[in-house]
Amino acid sequence: MRALVTGGAGFIGSHIVDRLIAEGNEVIVLDNLTTGKQENVNPRATFVKTDIIDYEKIAPHFAGAEVAFHCAALARIQPSIINPLPPNSVNITGTLNVLWAAHKAGVKKVVYSASSSAYGDQTEFPLREDMTPKPKTPYSLQKLVGEMYCKIFGSLYNLPTVCLRYFNVYGPRQITEGAYAAVAGIFLQQRQSGGPMTVVENGGEIRRDFTNIADVVEANILAMEKTVPPGEVINIGTGKNYSIEEVANMIGGEITHIPPRPGDALVTLADNTKAKQLLGWQPNVSLEEGIAELKKLHGI
Repeated sequence: MRALVTGGAGFIGSHIVDRLIAEGNEVIVLDNLTTGKQENVNPRATFVKTDIIDYEKIAPHFAGAEVAFHCAALARIQPSIINPLPPNSVNITGTLNVLWAAHKAGVKKVVYSASSSAYGDQTEFPLREDMTPKPKTPYSLQKLVGEMYCKIFGSLYNLPTVCLRYFNVYGPRQITEGAYAAVAGIFLQQRQSGGPMTVVENGGEIRRDFTNIADVVEANILAMEKTVPPGEVINIGTGKNYSIEEVANMIGGEITHIPPRPGDALVTLADNTKAKQLLGWQPNVSLEEGIAELKKLHGI
């Protein structure tokens, strides 16, 4: 089988590429290396340095692909608040380009990397896919628009799509520095450099459902294989959450507090019933196991 992965040099995309190649598939990687890294790309994949906001450049590479995994994004909340224009182009126009190119090339399915940040702040937990989204930031809204485009392409153009709403993905190759780093990566980098871990002042109240990259990859493979309704939105999270303070304590070391950040939801917690029912998916890696693996990789 021939598969195409946008963002295949990035954190999540590169792990999906590795799994696809390990199972004997031909894989094309599209990535502009803005946040991805060349060294993440499996040497057995065909790598094309290009940007999904340029339709004419990406469209030819979809020819012959049976499935496309759309992972490319400018994927953090805070940078989208500082300047919403670049992520809007990538996350909305780029997603439309990917879907249109897939449709025109006769791709059989698109698996879209969506975001649990679309839920925003809710009053009921765990978070279910039938809840009304309440995005709080440009990034969250952009990823929600991507879901809506996926649903439209399913109904209007008969392109099968699946939207996987990830909950705080972590693991090897996660970004550890800069504006696009996530909390576990930031803490590990701070510990590795000998500094204290910076926990927001309400870090005991902020709780996140952390999902290991191995479980996210499995969800993508199952989404490729299983038949689900077009545009279906499916939570990919463990159904258990931890405070930011607890994550810092698992890593171990000195903690210092910083002011809260705008746009962050206080609590995320996935209801993964649909993932179990439609995909046969369930999380297998606990946060304790995942953090222990990362500490070993970082020499902590």
